[in-house]
Amino acid sequence: MTLAGGKTGRIPGVLVPRAMIAQPGRFGGAPIGDCLSGDLVLRNGRAVALSPSGQAPDCLVMPRLTDPHVHLDKCHSMDRLAGVGGDLDTAIRAQLADKARWDTADIRHRASRGLRELSEAGCATVRSHVDWGDDRDPDRVPLAWEVLGELIATAPQGFTLQRAALTDIVRLADAPYAESCAARIARDKGVLGAFVFDQAERDSGLANAFRAADRYGLALDFHVDEGLSATLDGLERIADAALAARFQGPVLCGHACSLANLGQADTARIADKLARAGISVAALPQTNLYLQGRTTGTPDRRGLTRLHELRAAGVNVVLGADNVRDGFCPIGRHDPLHTLALAVLAAHLDPPFDRHLPMITTGARQALGLAPQTVDGAATGDLLLFDVTSTSELLCGPARPRPLSEHTGCAHDCPAQ
Repeated sequence: MTLAGGKTGRIPGVLVPRAMIAQPGRFGGAPIGDCLSGDLVLRNGRAVALSPSGQAPDCLVMPRLTDPHVHLDKCHSMDRLAGVGGDLDTAIRAQLADKARWDTADIRHRASRGLRELSEAGCATVRSHVDWGDDRDPDRVPLAWEVLGELIATAPQGFTLQRAALTDIVRLADAPYAESCAARIARDKGVLGAFVFDQAERDSGLANAFRAADRYGLALDFHVDEGLSATLDGLERIADAALAARFQGPVLCGHACSLANLGQADTARIADKLARAGISVAALPQTNLYLQGRTTGTPDRRGLTRLHELRAAGVNVVLGADNVRDGFCPIGRHDPLHTLALAVLAAHLDPPFDRHLPMITTGARQALGLAPQTVDGAATGDLLLFDVTSTSELLCGPARPRPLSEHTGCAHDCPAQ
């Protein structure tokens, strides 16, 4: 392959998962399983091609990872909690009691640890939910919202942290409150979010949420149907509200556990609505495996949404860590590859594994309203290098990412600005 002018670098013996290349036919490379192999050619700070290599591949290149659903305000509070170990209501009560301990230093310490873990796992894009509280004055934002705002201001260049306000959909059923809340969130370039369960006011709350989000140009993010009750129908109500409003902004729905109750026809109907509305769905295996389907003995339900059926219908399905070491999940990791590996086991996501990687990369960014980032054309600073030789080995966990820009093959190349 002949490349026109400019400074170049080369990293020999590289694998790139096929799904991480937007235009594999133009990028080059020899097929090896679900990857393409060759020497990674860098030009003017960007990955431009895979050229024939004289050596066997010994590393794998990925775009930086994305976690679309975490709770940095709650994380790493587990060691001081009492009464943890039960269903969703038990978790809510335990975490609510812990909030009496929250002050600026406590939140900053725990949230900073969570962000550091995400960054070390290879993340460059994260959305954290923040409990919005019960104050009737939207200008009095939660302390955690302010602390995460400070962390946004001091984040390293190239790292994106989004804040999503998590309020009760009942509060958004009050139209003046929904309007003023959205206006306040818009001032901080945040995301409007709500908890949708079985509240009687959920339809009016959803209508107000879509109306306010449209007015202020906000993305929407819902915790919805976080349970296995057959009466939960929030996901379809959200899709109906989005279609009725002709909403064009990003919408992400997390959990959607109760979709597992439905038969093929009902699932297909809802999936079609979600696809037509452009709504993404976040599956959250860590927390849902721990909380959902509890009995007095061994659980026989997994509590996961219908990943296979949604993806087959064209819905953008993504994965998030959700809760890490708090009242909702006493263990867990801030690591998208770990989350994907858990989903592989829990949801039977079979090989080839490259087709599942968008759930923590390109598709996850899309769910957050951001442009997908693939390897071809990416700046070297946006790429990661793993010392593994297959996507299966990538998901096994021992290899930690390192910035591709630190590889010696980048030495003769100019970094992209």
